[in-house]
Amino acid sequence: MRRILLPLILLVASSAARGQDDFIHDFASKWEARATKTQAAQPKWSVPMFSPFPTLAQVYRSDFTRQRTSAGETDWHFGSGKGFNLIPFANTQIDILMPGYIMHGNGQQDGFGDMTLLGKYRFTARPENKGNYIVSGALAWTIPTGSYKNGAPSSVLTPTLLGGKGFGKLALFSSLGGGLPTSKVSTSGRILHWNSVAQYRVGKYFFPELEVNTTSYLGGARDGKTQTFLSPGIIVGRLPIRHVEGSRLGITVGAGFQTAVTSFHTYNHAFSTTVRFVF
Repeated sequence: MRRILLPLILLVASSAARGQDDFIHDFASKWEARATKTQAAQPKWSVPMFSPFPTLAQVYRSDFTRQRTSAGETDWHFGSGKGFNLIPFANTQIDILMPGYIMHGNGQQDGFGDMTLLGKYRFTARPENKGNYIVSGALAWTIPTGSYKNGAPSSVLTPTLLGGKGFGKLALFSSLGGGLPTSKVSTSGRILHWNSVAQYRVGKYFFPELEVNTTSYLGGARDGKTQTFLSPGIIVGRLPIRHVEGSRLGITVGAGFQTAVTSFHTYNHAFSTTVRFVF
């Protein structure tokens, strides 16, 4: 009986393992095909350094930023609140943005920032040869996970409208959104974000750009104040990891520099680099 039972158990276990492998492979293949089909219907612009973007992307992203505070101290942001951008359904992007780690130059307690979940839906889009435009909407939920006051004092909902139009190798896109705290509004106030990007494609992999990043404060300690940055940068990619037809795997890198052009600014001279693993 044992001679029959042991081979039978091994056969069942082997079949279960093969079935699990087939399920995982089938799930991954369908996910990749869906993401490829979804992205084929939109312009192939590169994700900018600082601004929200209207296109749908599927990457793991981590940024590293060095910036000067208004008091002249230097802060470092590791991760910069980036993470996973996923395309689970047609016309839809879901972001899981992990808390970055902040190191202060003024003696303030270092620690992790906030976590953000974001959903984006693409209303309409056409690739370069069929119109070269896109319009999307997004809603972000910032969760106050920051340690030692390294984040928002309450949850923040941020609805954003995003859109853009391409003209050959030149792409112009913009976003308008508002940060709406769910509590403690009298102390934190509301925030209006307006970002615009001019991006040009050079060759196959290079995307130099100029961003204008504006934040206006409504209510709270900074009521009525506005800060604007000019942010030149360059994105390089997607550089393929596997030279196999149909493979989505690649890496994108980039760098940008923010300079304040308004007298009021919470920081200045921010140099940021980015690494993005495309899948």
